[in-house]
Amino acid sequence: MTTESVFTGLKVLDAATYIAGPAAATILSDFGADVIKIEPPGKGDPQRLLSFVPPSPRAQANYGWHLANRNKRGMAIDLKSPATSDVLKRLVEWADVVITNFPHGTREKLHLGYDEVSGWNPRVVYADLTGFGDAGPDARQPGFDLTAYWSRSGLLASTRDAGGAPTVPVWGSGDYTSAVAIYAAIATALYRRERTGLGADVGTSLLATGVWATGTLVAGALAGGTPFELHDRTAPVNALTNPYQTADGRWFMLATSYVHWPALSRAIGRPELAEDPRFAGIEGFVKNAAALGELLDAAFRSRPSAHWKEALARERINYSLIQTPEEAAQDPQLRANDIVVPLEGVNGLEYTVNSPVTLRGVPKVPASRAPDLGEHNDEILAELGFGPAEITRLRAQGAIPGTTGTQKAA
Repeated sequence: MTTESVFTGLKVLDAATYIAGPAAATILSDFGADVIKIEPPGKGDPQRLLSFVPPSPRAQANYGWHLANRNKRGMAIDLKSPATSDVLKRLVEWADVVITNFPHGTREKLHLGYDEVSGWNPRVVYADLTGFGDAGPDARQPGFDLTAYWSRSGLLASTRDAGGAPTVPVWGSGDYTSAVAIYAAIATALYRRERTGLGADVGTSLLATGVWATGTLVAGALAGGTPFELHDRTAPVNALTNPYQTADGRWFMLATSYVHWPALSRAIGRPELAEDPRFAGIEGFVKNAAALGELLDAAFRSRPSAHWKEALARERINYSLIQTPEEAAQDPQLRANDIVVPLEGVNGLEYTVNSPVTLRGVPKVPASRAPDLGEHNDEILAELGFGPAEITRLRAQGAIPGTTGTQKAA
């Protein structure tokens, strides 16, 4: 890679599947790291298929694969084959960082346990992701973002309205959030290695990041707090933090506080309400939340969204239109801040989502397509010191597939 960035020269072995672990490696690659992704021969990482599984949006391009695996080189190797052990050992010796999400027990069988990996390379930063953590009765239970991050953490039970059944959240959202946590753990360990020369065993779990996301409510429960009932838009416990609909059918989220009530009362054309004794102090707003909700509901339904955009902005009231993902994709704010960036090398897919970590004034590597399955096998094996005859023998032994580039990413 020619672009000099923070992690230019850093070597990363992505031995993870699905989203969270690979996406953490992608953040490293955004800042110049050389990432080698290994996959099993045949169908490769199951993430290759997720763009085409409902309810993922229907598209010809494999956008999910490129989102989580851009800027990487790809190898297809059979970790279950005894002939692969020398290849894996050389990859680990090459690497500064190894990322995996295989469950405890499975990773050891595949020679990806920390003890074996750190024995090959004592300076390695070994980063892993589990569903439910390293200890406890469920330590070896597989976890997904919908189960460990959303369901087990308390987050999903809290993000629905009163009387409504739990819904299916945006899948992958917990994975991408957890990816940032893994990246942070890796960056912390690399800083420690710079100071001490020591490798590290770092990681997180989907459950841990889910509980962190639900932190206000879980911390409240730890404090013995009394929870409010589930949110009811028509009878909110806080009418100033509530969705409302405008005359043209648009929904927006109001997110203000009682100290801004005079400004909000002016915005809705009812300045006299600032002196209404029902809405004096926090206790008044809590006690009369239902009445205030009805009042705001009627006001906001009386005018179109364009009117409220101007009126709320004039009074500096915090709110946002509730956009669809399709609207968000076209939001000019995303391009102005490089939240979406051009993607090179993929037919039918010109842009992808950038990682959320930014160092101002420090360039990221331009996003390029994710690798085809086994695309860089020969190139990487040669870099690791395997000669043509040895590569031929590895193919004959089933350690690597007989051909490269057997499955396109898009």
